[in-house]
Amino acid sequence: MGRRRHRPSRKKNRQSRRRGIYVLPNLFTTASLFAGFFAMMEAISGHYTLASLAILASLIFDGLDGKIARATNTVSRFGVEYDSLSDLVAFGVAPAVLVYMWGLQSLERLGFVAAFLFTACGALRLARFNVQADQVGTSHFVGLPIPAAASFIAACVLAWQQVFPEGPSNVWPVVIIVFVLSFLMVSTIPYLSFKKLRLAQLRSFNGLVAGLLLFVLVAIQPQIMGFILIAAYVVGGPFAARVLAKKRAAKELAEQQQGAAEERLHLS
Repeated sequence: MGRRRHRPSRKKNRQSRRRGIYVLPNLFTTASLFAGFFAMMEAISGHYTLASLAILASLIFDGLDGKIARATNTVSRFGVEYDSLSDLVAFGVAPAVLVYMWGLQSLERLGFVAAFLFTACGALRLARFNVQADQVGTSHFVGLPIPAAASFIAACVLAWQQVFPEGPSNVWPVVIIVFVLSFLMVSTIPYLSFKKLRLAQLRSFNGLVAGLLLFVLVAIQPQIMGFILIAAYVVGGPFAARVLAKKRAAKELAEQQQGAAEERLHLS
């Protein structure tokens, strides 16, 4: 008779699953999820400034949960999946509800479709990121990250409310912004990742002065400067991709010319 295969009990399976769920980083993920849900409730109530601030708060919690998990060696598959679902709510659904209630509601069906497109493209962006997580390096992202797209909408609402408190009189720029952000999220345009920027190890007096000036400018006009900084990141992706493409083409042309020259020299 063959030996019976030992099957672990259900109790052991439950215990092993419990060991894979760490409390501290997932608490920050839950805080990010709560901030996103709170943003939706405030947007529906017409409190657009508070909703925008809640989305930006969610961005901070989302950045902290991964750092805490890596610093405390508590990275788990559960945390990765939970973080992805939280991102969809906080950065996919909440900004769509905000921009629809704030600027697209008057367009009725077109506004609804534009808001849904943002959420759908955000979901596709997250799914592609999860699939390509082990294939793409940490120096850049493929496509606009969904937290950056959500932050752009939140910063846009804050800046607009600062300049025009009555809200957008012309909604078509808002429609264009939503469609462009949706396209950038599902595009293959490389965007800079700040994971390898070791600011804590940076030793530069000029960098300190530049950071101080930036802090002063943001403190003077936080809504306007916050929008400018986020807009620079969003717009900088396509421009940087164009520059990199030109450099890559010039490098390939130089290699081809060098190979042709070596081949002629060898034949002669």
